[in-house]
Amino acid sequence: MSVSIITKEDLQEFKTELLEDIRNLFQFRSTEQKLWLKSSEVKELLNISAGTLQTLRINGTLTYSKVGGTLYYNYKDIEKLLNKN
Repeated sequence: MSVSIITKEDLQEFKTELLEDIRNLFQFRSTEQKLWLKSSEVKELLNISAGTLQTLRINGTLTYSKVGGTLYYNYKDIEKLLNKN
């Protein structure tokens, strides 16, 4: 049976690695994109006005769904619009 001695430096190195792994997990989750965006999020993402967003809805360039009084836009549709233009 072999005995290993763990030093304070070993523990400090383990702590550093563990914290880095945890940070990477949180960073991965924060970069995930939501599937549905509200009008305000779309306006900010595309840097457009409310009127321009309304024009995109009216002419069918950007599809949307209305739930209650809130309009939602599919993120994949927005990506397609950006890639097309």
